[in-house]
Amino acid sequence: MFPPIMGTKTFAALLVELPLLGLGIYMVVVNMLKYLPARKINIVLPPYAATTPTGGTSVLKVENEEEYPIFSRTPEVAGAAELRADWSKLSPVMRRRFLASDRTDYAEERTTLACLRTWVANVRTWLAFVRTGGAFLGLGLGLIRAYHYGLWRIFDFALVGLGLIMIAEGLYWYSRGHQTAKVGFNSVKRMNAKENIWDFFFPHRQLPNSLIKMAPLPVHKGAAAGIWATTGLALERTVLADRRNFMARLRTVMACGIRTGYSYIRTGLTLFFIGLVFAVYFHKTNVYWYFYEISMILGGLALITEGLLCALPAEKLRQQFPYCNADIEISIPNYGVPCRTWKKAIFDRETK
Repeated sequence: MFPPIMGTKTFAALLVELPLLGLGIYMVVVNMLKYLPARKINIVLPPYAATTPTGGTSVLKVENEEEYPIFSRTPEVAGAAELRADWSKLSPVMRRRFLASDRTDYAEERTTLACLRTWVANVRTWLAFVRTGGAFLGLGLGLIRAYHYGLWRIFDFALVGLGLIMIAEGLYWYSRGHQTAKVGFNSVKRMNAKENIWDFFFPHRQLPNSLIKMAPLPVHKGAAAGIWATTGLALERTVLADRRNFMARLRTVMACGIRTGYSYIRTGLTLFFIGLVFAVYFHKTNVYWYFYEISMILGGLALITEGLLCALPAEKLRQQFPYCNADIEISIPNYGVPCRTWKKAIFDRETK
């Protein structure tokens, strides 16, 4: 309680301090009861390793389903790649099997991307731990340097010890997921470079050394309803799954780049300003204070630099797509016409 420290014991001040002290103790106890069980989850976070899609020539296998799934693939079936390349000669059932395999591959990719986002969310949580520990450490050391020796020195050292423990805990778990953001970026780049359902059926571009040579559309003008229509719907579901995967990749880039990068920057600014305040406002009594201040400033600058390297490319990518804005489109249903001809009400940020 600070007024007794400053020599101003007043009843009015205690009326303010005691509720704050009680509220602080309550929040610490409640959140520690939540933190300890959640800490165990970090040990069993799901892996984010993905298999390489084969275009329906192999089957996806799942192992260790009780704890967390591990995906693998069977060997490629002989002749399956040639069958798919000659799509026009396949029966509707065989076409739907290939399309179902594609949707399974897309689902696996979305699961892997969700695991990546879980890992980077975990990294952001432990960076918040580091920021809180840095605040406790700075507060404790500031009290030590600002006031003379006394009984309250125990409280000051307790703050320093708590801050060091939180920083060590945060850095330990942060180091486990430090490379996750890079893995997320590389995963998205690798999947974008591969041929997808659009390249197979709507070959507006052909990648170098592609085995696919202008496959004809599986549904053509004049095709009869029934089993052919079912195959067309399977193709539409697969195309929609590809769109969902594209948006999942964009979400992963935003999570790995912008959100995690800004978390690096916030943590770096916290450490940087703590070191800067100590360097400017406190008189140096020995060389250890210089070491502490320089370490905090350089550590903060390193985290800020890493955050900018993550956030700036992701921010540039965000501006290229129409999904990351506050605009809203609402379809106006008219069940007398096909849904693709429905009109839309568009509410953008400039609408008044």
